[in-house]
Amino acid sequence: MTRVVLVHGIGKQYLGAETLLADWRPALSDGIARAGGLQIPGEEVSMAFYGDLFRPAGHRGLGIPELDASDVHDDLERELLIEWWRAAAEIEARVPGPDAPARLRTPHLVQRALDALSHSTFFAGLSERLLIWSARQVRLYFTEPDVRALVRERVERGITPQTEVIVAHSLGTVAAYEALCAHPEWQDLTFVSLGSPLGVRNLVFDRLVPAPAGGRGRWPASVKRWVNVADKGDVVPLVKELGSRFGDRVKDVRIHNGAKAHDVRPYLTARETGRAIAQGLGSL
Repeated sequence: MTRVVLVHGIGKQYLGAETLLADWRPALSDGIARAGGLQIPGEEVSMAFYGDLFRPAGHRGLGIPELDASDVHDDLERELLIEWWRAAAEIEARVPGPDAPARLRTPHLVQRALDALSHSTFFAGLSERLLIWSARQVRLYFTEPDVRALVRERVERGITPQTEVIVAHSLGTVAAYEALCAHPEWQDLTFVSLGSPLGVRNLVFDRLVPAPAGGRGRWPASVKRWVNVADKGDVVPLVKELGSRFGDRVKDVRIHNGAKAHDVRPYLTARETGRAIAQGLGSL
């Protein structure tokens, strides 16, 4: 019996459902405990895993393909990298933004973005190819209908008649939102979005299915309560509050995750997240 369905974000192509659950379940339990809620048995929590759909195949070598700035041809990938760069520069004074004078040796805008991001605290430790591959996964979701359908199918497959709460992170919030909108027959679900890019105009929001109308995204008919949790220092949710995009029924909550602002674990261990989950389960 699955009462809580978890949906992960990008960069999990070499992991699996059980591998992720080993991290997510304890963090989720800690958040619920901090909120004073009753614990949920581990077997009632499942992971809607889709990372393998982005696992590279057919190239020489192991792991992620060797990518550099010259491989960024798609407008969505380029704009996403630039927006991450702009957001990182706003948070960190030492990161020069897109409007800063370019050094002659790096005139290419994408290369400048990659250089700046690789030196930011938020993206510390990520190579250029990992940054590009992260942006590419977002692009593949929105531009490859087969990929999008398969990701959403994985989410839909995880929902059972006993499901009460959907907890999604990063790109997973997009897949979860679209699945929830597609199934109005699901009833009384609580949607908890963590570090969500759903509100980012042009790159994400305006590409959603169903399409927004009049600048407003559709409220999923299957959802009775939506809590959106974001860290001020999280670069991925460029728009931290979703109420302006999806209506004032969204409860926007701001938290502080420390140095790893986009990491799902501090999101899950936060009292605010635990409270939202516990309330959705009726255990608080």
